[in-house]
Amino acid sequence: MLPIRASILAALDGACMALEELLRRLWRQRGGILLSCAVLFALAATLVWTWPRSFVATAIVAPSETTGIATSSLLTPSPFLQPSLLDQRPGGNFAVYLAALRAPEAAAALARDTPLLAQIAERRSTLPLGPVRRLLGLRILADTDDALDFLERNFAATPSLTSVTWTLELVHRDRASALDMLQRLHGLAETRVRETLAELAGRRIEALEARLRIEPDLFLRNSLFELLAQQQRAALVVAADEAAAARLVSVPMVEIRPSVPNRPLLLVLLAIVIPGAVLLCVTCRILLRREAADWPAPMPWLEAPAPRPANPRVEPVLARSPTGDGAC
Repeated sequence: MLPIRASILAALDGACMALEELLRRLWRQRGGILLSCAVLFALAATLVWTWPRSFVATAIVAPSETTGIATSSLLTPSPFLQPSLLDQRPGGNFAVYLAALRAPEAAAALARDTPLLAQIAERRSTLPLGPVRRLLGLRILADTDDALDFLERNFAATPSLTSVTWTLELVHRDRASALDMLQRLHGLAETRVRETLAELAGRRIEALEARLRIEPDLFLRNSLFELLAQQQRAALVVAADEAAAARLVSVPMVEIRPSVPNRPLLLVLLAIVIPGAVLLCVTCRILLRREAADWPAPMPWLEAPAPRPANPRVEPVLARSPTGDGAC
């Protein structure tokens, strides 16, 4: 045990000396480290400060199933099994509404009714990446796929943790365009749900009326009349209620000053990350370029043990005892 303990103490002593030597070398290069941190922070801060800022248009909506009595009782069927407490996914007409907000039809409507495609093409053709795209022969004109990509990157629907409301946010560099696009998206999704419900109720009414014309059974006709009345009430609710999927809790509005990206927060993060990255790079370079003579010898207790020689077979030997009274 004593040799192993001595080896461990020697190894720890060598490691402490190695750490002291590493800190000494870092201190010798403090000028270069500070200069590198200053240059990298200046470049990153310039990039962050010159990055174009955008406005955020916001609207708060709630599922109409939770805010409208008629809509809740006539348009939303009651499920046989209630969802679990851990399943917080939206359902019913509101789920269709959320899906319609990012649907290709919504992107096509924005490309048709708003100057979104012209704004994307103008952004691509301006400095600093405009000449690079022309030199490489990349596409500058925008199409519907670019509008759909814009929705996927700049539109978000976030549920609230304390209520049933959802927050819709749209980020755009132009303040008026951000508000107009958010209003159009809400109107398009709501119209889509309303048209789907109205078509469904109309088809069911036509089918029930056609069946009633040829049905002679009185009891079955009474059931068909009840179903027909239910579908007629649903069609009436869809035509009269202001919201079939999502009811506006807060009307769409846009901030006065742009807030994206958050420049102060990014500058603070850069001031923390850049020095740590520079120190890590310098430390790795010192460790990779160290000389064998400047660092302690390998730890003997970590080395693989040398193979032991095979024990020779010991043959029994007969010998005469000194007293001469027999073999031993």
